[in-house]
Amino acid sequence: MRHFILTSAIVLAASSLCSVATAQERTTMATLYREFKPSVIYLTNGRKLNQNLTNVFLKNSSLVYLKGTFTMEANMANIARVEFDDRQFDVVDGQLAELVDSVGANAVYRVDYLDMEAYEAGLKNNINISNLSLGDQISTTTVDLNNEEDYKFPLIHKYYMRYGGETFHVHEREIWRRLPKDKDVKRMFKTIIGKSDFSWTSDESVSELLRAIVSVNKAK
Repeated sequence: MRHFILTSAIVLAASSLCSVATAQERTTMATLYREFKPSVIYLTNGRKLNQNLTNVFLKNSSLVYLKGTFTMEANMANIARVEFDDRQFDVVDGQLAELVDSVGANAVYRVDYLDMEAYEAGLKNNINISNLSLGDQISTTTVDLNNEEDYKFPLIHKYYMRYGGETFHVHEREIWRRLPKDKDVKRMFKTIIGKSDFSWTSDESVSELLRAIVSVNKAK
């Protein structure tokens, strides 16, 4: 993929990490997809590239691609968007953020990445993980796994919202200060986040909130 993705090689033992994320928000894969797949890459300079073997590296939600026998990590500063056949990612804060929902120019994004601190804490009393480093070389032969649960990485979901021409982390305070100074809008906001089934880490909840904000503003 030419000079725009010149970084050090990452040798991923993907064959040893081979199942998808479970309902418990854990995964045994270091990448989003089981197999590397084609994508269209939009660069910040306006160029568009088609790459056959790409994936999303879940340690830092970056783009990786195969080059010979090595897995290379792309220079995220040069990438604006990546489109796979089933998902679209825009680069937000240097990470691949999946487009969850959009209303006009407004959108909700989700960044998925591995919670390495929680993973290491959970294994501390069970195995020796001193040689496990997702940033360099993954070698499962250096890890004494006790059972299948030992090598399931916890996943973190971080949400972003693009609203009013700004993109920001989804947080009650961050959204509140960007809302119009209108009583109906503020009331609607409090009503939605006050629902018993509302969650700041749910695609549906955050999407509902964005759509409600946009809808109320249009009605004004």
